[in-house]
Amino acid sequence: MLSTDSSPPVNEDTLEKIVISSLENPSGLDAHEDPAMVKRAWQKLDRHVLPLAAMFFFLSFLDRTNVGNARVAGLQTDLRMSNHQYSIALTVTYVPYVMFELPSNLMLKAVGPNLLLPTILTLWGIVCALQGVVNSYAGLLVCRFFLGFFEAGIIPGLVLYLSYFYPRYKMNIRVATIFSASSLSGAFSGILAYGIIQMDGVGNRPGWSWIFILEGLFTFLFGFSSYFICPRSVDEVWFLSTEEKKYVKGRLLEEHAHKDEEGFSWKEVIEALKLPHLWFMCIVMFCSATILFGFAYFSPSIILGLGYTAADAQLMSVPPYAVGCIMTLTASFISDRYRCRGIICIIATLFCGIGFAIFLGSKSTAAQYGSLFFSISGAGMGGPTQATWVSNNASPQTRRATMIAMAFTLSNSGGILATWLLGSLSPAPRYTEATITLLVLSLIAALICGLNMIYLQTQNIKKAEQRKTMIREDEEPGLGNRSAWYIYSL
Repeated sequence: MLSTDSSPPVNEDTLEKIVISSLENPSGLDAHEDPAMVKRAWQKLDRHVLPLAAMFFFLSFLDRTNVGNARVAGLQTDLRMSNHQYSIALTVTYVPYVMFELPSNLMLKAVGPNLLLPTILTLWGIVCALQGVVNSYAGLLVCRFFLGFFEAGIIPGLVLYLSYFYPRYKMNIRVATIFSASSLSGAFSGILAYGIIQMDGVGNRPGWSWIFILEGLFTFLFGFSSYFICPRSVDEVWFLSTEEKKYVKGRLLEEHAHKDEEGFSWKEVIEALKLPHLWFMCIVMFCSATILFGFAYFSPSIILGLGYTAADAQLMSVPPYAVGCIMTLTASFISDRYRCRGIICIIATLFCGIGFAIFLGSKSTAAQYGSLFFSISGAGMGGPTQATWVSNNASPQTRRATMIAMAFTLSNSGGILATWLLGSLSPAPRYTEATITLLVLSLIAALICGLNMIYLQTQNIKKAEQRKTMIREDEEPGLGNRSAWYIYSL
């Protein structure tokens, strides 16, 4: 994305030509590639890489949050847990998340995503299934800890993984595609739980145990099969021709999105931690994730508190997530088309705020249920755009990996807050204290997004001034996103 911020929106094909000409075609590629080949290359990646990454994310979110469906189906009663103990069980999941996301993302570059991602998927599938055979609170705590341990690297790892195949200006809609899987999992988890709990008594096990066993078994099988279909990089994919590989690699190299590094460097980790926009986004993602995970774990309980039966609450959680999925994809398409990451992030957080204001101010059951469409849609819209915004504004790879992992570390810290806000600190069915807190976090996130946009715009103006006084060959190599020719995404 090497164009000035004052330029009008352009489509992807025009933008690619701008990138090529502005960098004087350093990859040696013809600036007038065959349009059919170009289209075919991206379509092949979308057919092979995106569905795989989306399924990874879908299973991660489903297996992490299906405990909310199990709770409504009788888990808390059967294991004789108090609300306080239930919150502890959820919190235990996030402790290893926070601890191991950064090491896992740094390991991904060394080990290779084709090995690391299937391994952690397979292992957490086993742990998820084991939750279905526990018969004590202590056993559940052990399972939740190891579920978080194995899942820790999946979400930041997937965002980093996509950056191995797609340039910055094509990332948001792809990240949104995999993140929309969280909305789909929210919708499908209710449908699946409604069907699975009908197995209550089969094998002398309660219906909630089969939720864990069957969903964990599927994750295990898919994880094992993904060893054979998960490509490591553009160089190693089997479905692109030599010409298509050369083209995609050229697009990545031109914008420093895939520049090779000489091994791992702690210097790049430290450089990432010095970037102000990292910390802006950490705050935003903490606030947004508190909202997202609050609904992920407690939407069935919230709907149950509106007067629905346990079975109906599972089904009534589906429509808000279905609408959220559509809103997520629409917002991300707009974000890519007009290159407006920050604006979409602000709109998403304001959607959340509107929903919480309605839930807080209304005593109507219909209005409170309707408020979920705003809040859940806003939470879904914000996640992929925020993740893409982080990924877009960091280079080279180790610096980007560090930024992504740190942002998601703070994001999952928000998950810890969510488990307590709605779990035990704010009583059902009104959840007054939690709703006020989440409303405030929505407004804070919107404000910080605005500040981040101002900061990045200021940096782009400074870079434009630098480019007037020097040529690219005079610039020190290895600057990554600090290069005068690296334009930050707004």
